[in-house]
Amino acid sequence: MDKATQTMIDNLAKNTGQTLEQWIVIVTKENFVKHGEIIKFLKEAHGLTHGFANLIAHKAKGSDAGSTENPEELITKQYQGKENLKPFYDKLMGDISKFGEDIEISPKNSYVSLRRKKQFATLNPATKTRFEIGINLKGQEPSGILEAEKPNGMCSHKINLTDISEINEEVMGWVKIAYKNAG
Repeated sequence: MDKATQTMIDNLAKNTGQTLEQWIVIVTKENFVKHGEIIKFLKEAHGLTHGFANLIAHKAKGSDAGSTENPEELITKQYQGKENLKPFYDKLMGDISKFGEDIEISPKNSYVSLRRKKQFATLNPATKTRFEIGINLKGQEPSGILEAEKPNGMCSHKINLTDISEINEEVMGWVKIAYKNAG
């Protein structure tokens, strides 16, 4: 298990009085089908933050890299039926990996989380024709390609791409700022 996830698990028990295992039991009793249902329940019924609710949801559903033997399988699954968007991911990862060797890559069922000391971006084949980069840039006013994300989401902003040629200096500049802010 990566260090950041272990820290969150340790803080979960300290901050909520319940261990991860206890939260998983609570969630399992509710028989939720969707990840979002678990998050909503934990935030509304138990007052958890989005980060803790997301952690519990992933662990309860076994949908994070730490819950699978081969995290690459999660990435392969993300691009089934969206094979045309895999080159977006490959190009972005090639460019982002040049930022530094301290990037943690954490695949989930539907996206890949990129972290340093905290998450700075997500890479998501959102639809069959749109690739979405989620970026954490709290306090940054949206402008141009940088759109505001829904409040209380995992990222503060997003960039939507429909053509690989849109991965340009501006896109990579925003991702690099988020990377630097996360260290």
